[in-house]
Amino acid sequence: MKAGDGLEVVTFGCRLNAYESDQALARARADGLTDAVIFNTCAVTGEAVRQARQAIRKARRTRPDARLIVTGCAAQIDPDSFAAMAEVDAVLGNGLKSAPGAYALEALSERVRVNDVQRLTETAAHLTDAVSERARAYVEVQNGCDHRCTFCIIPFGRGASRSAPAGEIVETVRRLATQGVGEVVLTGVDMTSWGSDLPGQPTLGQLVARILKLVPELARLRLSSIDAAEIDADLLRCLGEEPRLAPHLHLSLQAGDDMILKRMKRRHSRADALRLVADVRRVRPDVVFGADFIAGFPTETAAMFENTLSLIAEAGVTYVHAFPFSPRPGTPAARMPQVPKGEVRARNERLRAAGQAALAQHLSGQLGRTVRALVERTGLARAGDFTEIAFDGDLTSGTYAEFRITGVEGARVRGVAST
Repeated sequence: MKAGDGLEVVTFGCRLNAYESDQALARARADGLTDAVIFNTCAVTGEAVRQARQAIRKARRTRPDARLIVTGCAAQIDPDSFAAMAEVDAVLGNGLKSAPGAYALEALSERVRVNDVQRLTETAAHLTDAVSERARAYVEVQNGCDHRCTFCIIPFGRGASRSAPAGEIVETVRRLATQGVGEVVLTGVDMTSWGSDLPGQPTLGQLVARILKLVPELARLRLSSIDAAEIDADLLRCLGEEPRLAPHLHLSLQAGDDMILKRMKRRHSRADALRLVADVRRVRPDVVFGADFIAGFPTETAAMFENTLSLIAEAGVTYVHAFPFSPRPGTPAARMPQVPKGEVRARNERLRAAGQAALAQHLSGQLGRTVRALVERTGLARAGDFTEIAFDGDLTSGTYAEFRITGVEGARVRGVAST
């Protein structure tokens, strides 16, 4: 995203990062910064870090006079490596990237400013004016993570789990709906842990129910990735009773073999995952699932991998996000016996192929249906189950329309808007 004042934010990684990039851009503008590029980095994989470094070097070539600022999880975890890059002017930790004054020129004169995220006790302030599009807005309800999966470096970049107060979230969603935003997406690092650190320990389902009750003008509410280990009774009830809650859940599954799940230090088993999808489908038959999977986790045998591969079909996963295992320094998994890199890549390709087949089956099943979808931009809309719909003609971004599905085009369908 790029503003007219020469400000640009380059985002890597998750939806939460995308939300925080909007915040960072708004904060930089409020601080009077101009002619600068902010890199909001991701540390989930070594490839994500490599891509960030590549983008920084390219930006210096294409914008030689701009100030280059690096923030995000990778900058939080390894600030010195980014500060050592000749192209970089300043490094900001995750806890500072949306803080008042963070982008003031005087503050940026200090090359590295990274605080201890483990001491953070609050989520970032909700800057609703930072919304960059009318169709969809992300609202951060939770940040950080208290779990220690053996492959994951993110808790060291995000800190402990902390929840935004329910009242603040509801007011944020209300303002967005009043502004005409067509869909609000709740996001966080470990979203199902929302409320565990608040008085009374409310659940994510209670938050969802409260939003839908108190913000009747909100057209659609969507959840970003949730942990497959838990789905509370209130959230299950909302999925069954609230048509404005999108029939789409993205699960952090990671593997389908119990031994690998145990070595990952995940909190669910294969049976737990299958039980969860069955419970949701029982109350919301039209739900569509996405899921994250890691290929080639250390010690994974061919038989263990087949258990993960078969889970895609057995659980009925439509949107597969497959990642080759990438050892992150400082994590227990990096010290485990590694699967050969060539085998990791091959297994990842098989997961991706299974995902492509699952998506193709889902899309072909849409033919002939009439679907209500949110217009995201010219020529593209998205249904509640996350299906992308290509269309011809001019429809206003942020509005809803009925589309008759007439064909399949790659990873999306084609529809004709009802008149």
